[in-house]
Amino acid sequence: MLPATKKTERITARVPAEMRNRLVEAAAISGATLNQFLVQAAVEKAQSVIEKERVVRLSYKDAETFFNAIENSPEANDKLKAAIKKYKKSELYE
Repeated sequence: MLPATKKTERITARVPAEMRNRLVEAAAISGATLNQFLVQAAVEKAQSVIEKERVVRLSYKDAETFFNAIENSPEANDKLKAAIKKYKKSELYE
């Protein structure tokens, strides 16, 4: 069996010398190489951006209101029933 290999890609960035010096200093303080520091910082920021897009945070009161509306939803009126019927006939439903 062949050993598993990880494909890697190169990312490059040009930054002013002052910014590079600041990054090198932060990396050294963290005990990481500049590359390790940059990759870790980028991954953390990416996770934060993705989480903000995908996760909905509600206060306890808002969550209670939301779940109450789901559990005790009113009967569908004629307009809603017609919209559901129209949607099921559309290509979006497939």
